[in-house]
Amino acid sequence: MARAFIGFGGNIGDTRQLITDAIVCLAQRCELQILKKSCFYQSAPFQATGGDYINAVIEIETQLSPYGLLYVCQTVEQEFGRERPYTNAPRTLDLDILAFEGVSQTDSDLTLPHPRIIERSFVLLPLLEIAPDFFLPNWGELKAYLPQVADQRIEKLACRNCHCVEKDVYSQSAH
Repeated sequence: MARAFIGFGGNIGDTRQLITDAIVCLAQRCELQILKKSCFYQSAPFQATGGDYINAVIEIETQLSPYGLLYVCQTVEQEFGRERPYTNAPRTLDLDILAFEGVSQTDSDLTLPHPRIIERSFVLLPLLEIAPDFFLPNWGELKAYLPQVADQRIEKLACRNCHCVEKDVYSQSAH
């Protein structure tokens, strides 16, 4: 079994519900087990168009290969109406494999770890919420990259199953 992290996002429809439902879909698969789930975060589009995005990250343990997990993620996206009319188009649901234990690869279909993981607050903050000491070879501790994304607008949303009682707004002064 390998550990992996999956990022979720979207900005079309009831995204919180879509992400919740997608996580339930993944939890029903016998090839993986969800270990942790971050709170939801609302962020401004980053190099994209449309309204604000809702994002979350989960940690899983899986028997699948990285490509098997990619297939599962893309199948879930399609089940939830994901369309890809152009790069960075608004979307109902986007699932990205952020990291897969022991795998480092650059491939046209799947690059691991995700090549833009350190550039996006909507990935770093929920990932670090569930794995505060996350370390990647060649990059080091991911929390060291927080100052580089401090200018990106993001807000942690309160939810039932998270430890976030009130909303946290992340800004440069918070890092």
